[in-house]
Amino acid sequence: MRSSRLIKYDNGNNLLKSIPFFAPFSDKELSAISKIITKRRFSKNEVVLLEEDTQNYMYIVYSGKVKVVQISENGKEHILTIHKAGDYFGEMSLLDGKTSPASVIAMEESEIGLISRDNFNRYLIKNEKVLREIVSMLCRRLREAWLMQKVLSFADAENRVRVVLKHISSQYGTKDNRGIVITLKLTHKDIADYASVSRETVTRILNKFFKDGEIEFIDNKYLLLKPSFVEKMIPV
Repeated sequence: MRSSRLIKYDNGNNLLKSIPFFAPFSDKELSAISKIITKRRFSKNEVVLLEEDTQNYMYIVYSGKVKVVQISENGKEHILTIHKAGDYFGEMSLLDGKTSPASVIAMEESEIGLISRDNFNRYLIKNEKVLREIVSMLCRRLREAWLMQKVLSFADAENRVRVVLKHISSQYGTKDNRGIVITLKLTHKDIADYASVSRETVTRILNKFFKDGEIEFIDNKYLLLKPSFVEKMIPV
């Protein structure tokens, strides 16, 4: 685990209540679980954990967002997924004791809660409802892995970017009468690292989508996928 700023324990468990993984627990039980969570703050681009750290803790994102990445031999990042506030990760390695072939990096200042392997086994794994949620989570992770294979199967960069935007919109999109607003702030580099293409290529493709009336940029922060883009979404 890289060094980070340890912050004072927060007695509130409202965030835990909103996470399906912790839904089976009563308020009293959640209060007890909150007390065994160590919370740390990470700066933008700071490493939350490296591959060798993954078998030691389960992580909960209290605020900010982080990216799970694989780094090639030449140093290029490939984003596997992004976790925002209310998401959790690391539980798979606690289940089998093996490391995950990826690292986690803060995309912005983030507050992360850590649950150790011992506390995971003591408080969580014995609960039958938690086990069912773990099975559901494993299915979601498997679908994400299949999606990444789908992305990499396209030789055409435009199709890669379309699939990535579709996937991101399914996780972080809000529908309204204009289309789908991706409520996760992403840079062109973030999308490029998802699609395994260059940042310049993503910029060119997004500009093409904009000129064709398929997307719109909102307040220079969010991306609107308009109906014409949605109609062309590639099934995944």
